[in-house]
Amino acid sequence: MPTLLVVDDERENIELLARRLGRRGFTVIAAASAEEALAKAVADHPDAILMDVKMPDVDGYEATRRLKALPATRHIPVVTLTAHAMQEDCNQALAAGADEYETKPVDLDRLVTKLRTLLAKTASATDEHG
Repeated sequence: MPTLLVVDDERENIELLARRLGRRGFTVIAAASAEEALAKAVADHPDAILMDVKMPDVDGYEATRRLKALPATRHIPVVTLTAHAMQEDCNQALAAGADEYETKPVDLDRLVTKLRTLLAKTASATDEHG
């Protein structure tokens, strides 16, 4: 069962995603801040990370840059979650190192498809590189 780290400062968002993704076969761990996300990503080795953009202190873009800069976490796929649906927002997420981008409210079918694709790519790359 793949493990997802959901990073969002709104507990209700985490709980909703955890329930919905749990029914789809994912295990969810949560972080309420960028700092907590970095610590949990290093300690728990999630298969993918769902990163909210709008958080106090450090936003999701900067948190993603930090995750992608660390050797221990750079391989973990990151999906940016945001209420902003403009192309500029998508470009900013990808420039920060996100592998995918999803708008809120989340279309669960589309998100799960993106996650399964990313997880398959990660597994394939791991098989090829040891």
